[in-house]
Amino acid sequence: MTKRFRPEKAYKNLRFLNSDNARTIRILSEYLEPLSRLESQKVNSTVLFLGSARALPRGRKEILTPYYWQAEELAYRLAKWAMGVKTRGKSHVVCTGAGPGIMEAANRGARRAGGMSIGMNISIPHEQFPNPYIPPEMSFVFHYFFMRKFWLISKARAAVAFPGGYGTLDEVFEILTLLQAEKISKSKFRFFLYGKDYWKRALNLEFLLEAKAISPEDLDLFTPCNTPGEAFRLLKAHLTGGR
Repeated sequence: MTKRFRPEKAYKNLRFLNSDNARTIRILSEYLEPLSRLESQKVNSTVLFLGSARALPRGRKEILTPYYWQAEELAYRLAKWAMGVKTRGKSHVVCTGAGPGIMEAANRGARRAGGMSIGMNISIPHEQFPNPYIPPEMSFVFHYFFMRKFWLISKARAAVAFPGGYGTLDEVFEILTLLQAEKISKSKFRFFLYGKDYWKRALNLEFLLEAKAISPEDLDLFTPCNTPGEAFRLLKAHLTGGR
């Protein structure tokens, strides 16, 4: 008796799902799966922490090391306060790119406060493993950078950019561009650059202004801050509408 051939269902065909023809399905999956998990955890809004993956928790002469602990402290204060905010679901949840350095520090601070935090990782050639302070149910990994960026910013009411390198600069300028183009609401979202001396040296915005590459009002797209206490006060004022 001839054995009957049973074709594989399309949604179980890994060869097809990993092909160019199924790229739209993979992109859609990176939208719908995070949406489903965030809804299941009742996440209303987030505060995004950006910064260098190379910031070490220890190092006497390391420029970035103090920022690690300042990010940890700010995330701790934010998470502790946010847990007391009475809303349906979870609001102002700490969110990071899931890696080491400043990202680890922010997830670590939220964990110390007893609060939930989110980590949104990306698959890259030099594999970046999620830091150990992210709860498994809120640990994501993306293939597409643009989908990861969408979710990093989609639910954010504010973002704090700590010192960093190329990756951080990419995120900083993308947020500034979205604000400038009014793709992000300037009234609902606020952007903070943490570490005035660092950013003054890293971003020569005065030259861009002098060259008329940006307008004077473009300097108002971000708020500089320099200590966890100052940043938390400004964040809290924004998130509570100035109350």
